[in-house]
Amino acid sequence: MHERVMLVDDNDADLLFTEIVLRARGIAGEVLTFDTARCALDHLADRTKPRVSLILLDINMPEMDGFAFLAAWEGLRTQWPDAPPVVMLTSSPDPADRARALAHASVRAYLVKPLDDASARSLLDVTR
Repeated sequence: MHERVMLVDDNDADLLFTEIVLRARGIAGEVLTFDTARCALDHLADRTKPRVSLILLDINMPEMDGFAFLAAWEGLRTQWPDAPPVVMLTSSPDPADRARALAHASVRAYLVKPLDDASARSLLDVTR
């Protein structure tokens, strides 16, 4: 089980559904939800905030999309010896998006929404 999972998605229904699946399958002890990438990055940068063990990130979001988040996160994560990994959880099945996401050192997996049981269980194997 991941102690604390950060879920970043601009869609309230996806946030709710994914949080329910994570809790019901025992994947996360706590789920922190963020509807903007900027707020999620601010949380990660603030050393007084609770640390997360996994980041689930959508690609298509307004203002700052998942790829812009990843670019910022790659610089920020170097300050942490135990930086959490990222799993892209997106509605995009596009192979180009998958390749682009997996090119980032912090990205461990690419999953297409909605999060099903098998995909949820695979999150238990994602490590730093």
